[in-house]
Amino acid sequence: MGDKLIDRLPAPEIAGAIIPWFTPANRPSTDRIEETAGLIQALGCELAFLRPEQVRQVNSAQLLSGGILNRLADDLEASDCTLAVVDGALTPVQQRNLEKKLGVKVIDRTGLILEIFGLRARTKEGRLQVELARLLYERSRLVRTWTHLERQRGGGGFLSGPGESQLEADRRMLDDKIVRLKSELDDVRRTRAVQRAGRQRTGKPVVALVGYTNAGKSTLFNRLTGADVFAKDMPFATLDPTIRRLDLPTLGEAALIDTVGFITDLPTHLIDSFQATLEEAMQADLLVHVRDRSSPADQEQAEDVLRVLERLEQETGLPLPPMIEAWNKVDLLPPDRADALAMSAEVQEEHPAVLVSAVTGEGMDALLAAIERGLLRSAAKVRVILRPEDGRARAWLHRNGEVLTDEMQDNATSMMTVRLKTDRLGQFQAEFPSIEIEPAD
Repeated sequence: MGDKLIDRLPAPEIAGAIIPWFTPANRPSTDRIEETAGLIQALGCELAFLRPEQVRQVNSAQLLSGGILNRLADDLEASDCTLAVVDGALTPVQQRNLEKKLGVKVIDRTGLILEIFGLRARTKEGRLQVELARLLYERSRLVRTWTHLERQRGGGGFLSGPGESQLEADRRMLDDKIVRLKSELDDVRRTRAVQRAGRQRTGKPVVALVGYTNAGKSTLFNRLTGADVFAKDMPFATLDPTIRRLDLPTLGEAALIDTVGFITDLPTHLIDSFQATLEEAMQADLLVHVRDRSSPADQEQAEDVLRVLERLEQETGLPLPPMIEAWNKVDLLPPDRADALAMSAEVQEEHPAVLVSAVTGEGMDALLAAIERGLLRSAAKVRVILRPEDGRARAWLHRNGEVLTDEMQDNATSMMTVRLKTDRLGQFQAEFPSIEIEPAD
């Protein structure tokens, strides 16, 4: 682990980029173009040019051909570019051939996102996940986008056995490292499972923020918990999951998890590598889907997030937790648009929604109330008979459940109707076995 996992690009790196499109249906929107620019700048590159290019005839050897390829080569040379970004999918052969033709390093969308992840990972776990993703990517193509294989080989060819080609040696070395990293990440997964079980034993609910990258999850996380998590207006500011205490108005203490952002065409290797982290979200009691309602691509981004969650549901075998939506960045909307959204949020049934601004703090009380309702949605409604001496039980119910009614009876007892999560109901019965409980209508 001593060597750098993904080589940082030497500064100053000047990048030229194109977004290939093939049919009018996938012509990139202004928002997609801005997203690509943001990804390249997040890598610390100076962007010389960025443009969509319609590819009418795909060249299987290098994707691009004719005028498009010649224009790209001329523009890269004119701007002294050292990096060409093709914001799409390149096969290993296409990438290698483009590098030969253009004379600069070429990366596709997956390579670009992996490079950013390499710069962002801070914890040991984050670095393990990024390195595994990068190795899986390299294993799928064995094109040396990064130079670490050359350095690790030491120039002596000592990894090659008798009659073993360099390609086979590289593949074997990658396979060995992948097995080792998966083993280390299994240890991480076991540790997380132990920590999760500890949280479940305390009965504290767990809430996870999910959403498209740059939707404002970390800023919202900081606002809700008073934490000081790195939050910046750039893609993938958060890679390592962070868990902090969240104080809810009536349920008391909960755990809030910030997760890695999702993105259109999130590379398969990243979902595989970050599964240990993403399982945290899948095992939460409630998901809060943070959406940037100021983005023109908000609907498409929301659909991308749901696609990733559905895939995680299939791969982990875990049911998707209940979900609410936090419609963020309302401070950037004109008043009439904000009013229309507020009306829309009121009739949102499948995933209840709340308008918020993580920057100004608008809507935080309403969001906390919605989180509580979401946590209690799967709860049981029970009727409890309390005597005057049951003050401790009364306080417990107020602290851990939603008290719906509390009526005094003629015999000095009181009848409370309370909504309690199933695990809390079990805790109450264990702690106060003599108190009578019956289901409420």
